[in-house]
Parts: sequence; structure tokens; C-alpha cells
Amino acid sequence: MPTKYIFVTGGVVSSIGKGICVASIGRILKSQGLSVTVAKLDPYLNVDPGTMSPYQHGEVFVTKDGGETDLDLGHYERFIDVELTRDSNVTAGQAYLELITRERRGDFLGGTIQTVPHLTNEIKDRLISLAEKSEADVVIVEVGGTVGDIEGLPFLEAIRQMRNTVGRNNVFYMHLTLLPYISASEELKTKPTQHSVKELRSIGIQPDALICRSDTEITRSIQEKLSLFCDVETEAVFPMPTVGNVYEVPLIMEEFGLGSFLSQSLNLGGKRELREWYDLVNRMNSAERVVPIAIVGKYVEYPDSYMSVREALRHAAASCGLRAEVRWVHSEAVERDGPDEYLKDVCGIVVPGGFGPRGVEGMVETSRYARDKEVPYLGLCLGMQVMVIDWARDVAGLRRANSSELDPDTEHPVIDIMHGQRGITDLGGTMRLGQYPCRPQSNTQMAQAYGSGWSEINERHRHRYEVNNRYRESLEASGMVMSGLSPDGELVEAAEVPNHPFMVGVQFHPEFRSRPNRPHPLFCALMGQAGNTVREGKQLPFNRSGWWSFSTQ
Repeated sequence: MPTKYIFVTGGVVSSIGKGICVASIGRILKSQGLSVTVAKLDPYLNVDPGTMSPYQHGEVFVTKDGGETDLDLGHYERFIDVELTRDSNVTAGQAYLELITRERRGDFLGGTIQTVPHLTNEIKDRLISLAEKSEADVVIVEVGGTVGDIEGLPFLEAIRQMRNTVGRNNVFYMHLTLLPYISASEELKTKPTQHSVKELRSIGIQPDALICRSDTEITRSIQEKLSLFCDVETEAVFPMPTVGNVYEVPLIMEEFGLGSFLSQSLNLGGKRELREWYDLVNRMNSAERVVPIAIVGKYVEYPDSYMSVREALRHAAASCGLRAEVRWVHSEAVERDGPDEYLKDVCGIVVPGGFGPRGVEGMVETSRYARDKEVPYLGLCLGMQVMVIDWARDVAGLRRANSSELDPDTEHPVIDIMHGQRGITDLGGTMRLGQYPCRPQSNTQMAQAYGSGWSEINERHRHRYEVNNRYRESLEASGMVMSGLSPDGELVEAAEVPNHPFMVGVQFHPEFRSRPNRPHPLFCALMGQAGNTVREGKQLPFNRSGWWSFSTQ
């Protein structure tokens, strides 16, 4: 069977859930026994989102090969249960940079380089290359932005050409739009969608299906109206109501017949089996015991900055029969008012990653609070570093300890720049990125979380600074446990506080590898301890064996 391509565009407004929609389509098709890969086309001129503020595009999702990518790739990996690479995120900056580099080298022999065909060919070549490398049956492609955005035109032109490039029977166009509700007239309005489809058709793309986002019920009459004015079959107009749990979306799509319609349109074989996914969603929705978990960070005004952390907590809670109630706590507020104001009634604390000095002292205070009050704590990247800083100041006697990133003149740089990062001036794509091995040390909370029998694990990284080896002896002599090391023993990958219910910091980002059906062991360990307070001290069970079948790939 030739590779099939499904292109998903967005209309009316942005941020209506194209990423969840694409991920859900992937989940449905994978349930048919098809191999699926996904790509995100981002029209911005940045080469990647690695140097962007989290307030711009949310978290930077890191792939196993070290690609700094859009957060939607996290949705794809979680829903479809795949490991993607940097090839799955194509930006306008990447495409232009490649063309200009080749032009400077003389590859075009003096010819004029144009948007069409050179830029569009570059985009198409990247999609076809992804299909060939992955050997996927279906490639689902999300086009970022909204139809009508000037920067998105080359991408829309490229996917228009794909129908002729790979064959008309191998391409399917899907358009996701918003149906706004007007309270004064108590009705959904289809006119914005009509105009969005008109804009799409004006550049040569006739959608094969519409997915209509709405906060209220979409009636059959609305489907028929959209069918008439947008020249789409009535059965190809699919409602997509707002739901409280995004993991319900594949089931809703299947209920409305999207899987069957795609199978018929693209001649896809196989029978869909979503029973496991249904059981997962039911387990999430039926959990009654609520565990409040604080995420203490510097970007909490925009929760998408910690998308994977939040989802990893939800996965782990479901595996323990619990529901995680995430409480967003700004680290600057902790600096201002003290930790007790915000953390006195939480059952667990996560301090995620970040860059720069703003709000870090609030994170250090959070670590001290968790240590003194024996609140289960998981530190991720910067969250590990502030835990080490707190310990160095309060226990190891290094009163002015800090990170050289935060205070270049600190007397005790217990966190310092990595040897290989010294002298680097280009910021984009130069950190320690991607998957690296770590060896949990025996008889530690770290080893207990991952389970016995595993001498080496692989986790994803994104950092320049690490525990300074000059201070390892002092830290260990004062009682801190270095519970995870690189295979050569030179890098501290994890540290923990002894005689504490659970206080572990890791230099890597375990949230990127958590799946709803295979929650990450560290988050499960945190949630299990946090849940003790709501289950009268009983240790919560969780299944780590399924995660390991994925972890060792």
C-alpha cells in the first residue's frame, strides 16, 4: 500500500485543538494496526522553538534525537505512543535556511530561487523523506497557524501540490474550524467556517472533511448547511464538542464515524480496536480521590509552558486510581509571601525546568519546605539544581552556594556550566539535547522507582548546567545521595534527600516519555507517595512493567 497523507489545516481562530485532533486521528488509525507517523509544519521563521520564550509557544518538546520542537509533538507521542524525531517538525526557518545555504554553495548554478517551486519542493521533500524513513502507512501532517495567515501560504501551496506529487488517491485534506456561539440569538454561526473554506479553496485546496469545534451541540441541520455551502459531504462534517478530558477525543471521533470515513476514503484496511483506550479514559474519569499537586514554576501564568509535566501527573494519577488536581504556584509569589501560603495543603510538589534567575529563590524555598515538611518532591532539571542549592546552603554549610548561571560571582558554584558548553556563543540547538544514558545507583529511591533489574536507563535532556564535581564530595559527605550517574560516572543525573518519603531531583526531563497507558515511573513514585495522605498511609500500586518495554527501545 502506498503511503497515505492526511493534511489538517485550521480556520477561523488559532488554538482550537489541531494538535489534539491530529493526535486523536493517529490513535484511531494505529488502533487499526496501521503504522503512523506525524509532522508539524510551523510557518514561523525561527529554525526551531528552542530560543523562544515559553510565553510564545508553550513548552519546547525534546525528541529522542535532540530536536527542540513544538509542543504538539508531545501530544502526538502521548496519544499514538510513538517516538518521533526532529524530522517531524518543519519550520519555515529550516526550509529557508536550507535553501539559502545551498544557494551560497552554488547548488542552483546561478538560477533564480523562488517560493514556487524551490521552497515548496523543500517542504514536500521533507514530508516524503519522513515517510520513507519511518516506513509509515499513514503520515498525518498538521499545518500550524490559520488559513489566511500570509506566512502560511508556502506551506498550503506545498500540501496542495502533494496531491499531484504522490497521487490523488493517497491524499486527504481535513479542515478544523470553530463554530462560535452567539448568546443573543442562541445559535451557532457557520459563516466564519464558510469564509475559511472559501479562503482555502481560493488557493486550490478543497477539504475532504470538516471538523467543527464547538462548546454546544452541533445539530444535523448545521452539518447539512456546512455541507451545502462548503461542498463537503454531510457525512464528512464531524462535530467536535469541548470535553473536560482531551483523551476522550479519539473516542468521540470514532463515535461520529471519522475512522470509517477515513478508511473508506483512503482505502485503509484493518478493524479498529479502541477498547484499551476506552478503559483508560474510563479509569481517568471515574477516579474519585483527588490529590492536590503543586507545580511551582516561573511560567505558570501560561500552563502550556509545562504541558508534558501536567500530563505526566495525570497519567501517573490514573495508574494509582487517583485524580491529580494541579495547582499552579508562581515561584516569585513564594519568594514574596513564603511557601506555607501556597503549599500548606498540597500532597506533592513538582519543580520543573526553566532558565534565568527570575523566581529561582522561590524554588529554593520550595525545596526547603518540601524537605522540612516531608512533602513528596520531584525536581526536573532546574528543579533538581535548586534542590542541590538548598541542600548545599542549609545542610552542607555552603551558605552562599548558587548556580553560576544565576550568579556568575557566587562563592560556591555547586551548579556550573558543563565542560562541553564553555565558550559556546550560538544559543540555538547547542545545549545537551536528546536521549542519554543514566545508571541508577542501588538502594536509592531512584532505583526503587524504576524497579530492580535495570542497570541503565535512557532519558531526554535539555540543559547546559550540571552539578559541579568539585562539590560532590562535600554534598555526599553531608548526606545527599547522588542516585543517578552517567555511565562514566562523570555527570550527576539524579540526586535525592535521604530519610524522606520521596525527594528526588533529576537532570533530565522524564515528562517527555510519559504515556497515558504507560506513565513514567518517577511520576508514579511521586503520586504513590502523595496519595498516601488520602489513602490512610497505604502504598499505592502502579504497573511499571509496561513502561520498561518502551523505555529500553
